[in-house]
Amino acid sequence: MENYSDYTKVFKALGETKRAMIIDMLSCGELCACMILEKFEMSQSTLSHHMKLLCECGLVKSREEGKWTYYSLNADTISKTKQFFCHITSDKENCICKENIDCCKGCDENE
Repeated sequence: MENYSDYTKVFKALGETKRAMIIDMLSCGELCACMILEKFEMSQSTLSHHMKLLCECGLVKSREEGKWTYYSLNADTISKTKQFFCHITSDKENCICKENIDCCKGCDENE
């Protein structure tokens, strides 16, 4: 599996309510920044900050058309993040918890 830090950036970005709501909005398809802005009580610069973080972690793609910026979900990152979440929440042979299985042998004997 890939580097944990790659995915923690995604989860950190989703840790803010408005950014999670923006992802939900984009699940219906590409939206112009102005359409996203209409749904929130925030300034253009605050929206830009949220979108920058969502783009930097790879969840969202942007494209410019004239003076407008359009946003959409990055299906590749969404898919990889789903796989990562499934991986870290499933039992597996090479799990972190199995690396030092002998580390606690004898701990109960000292009680």
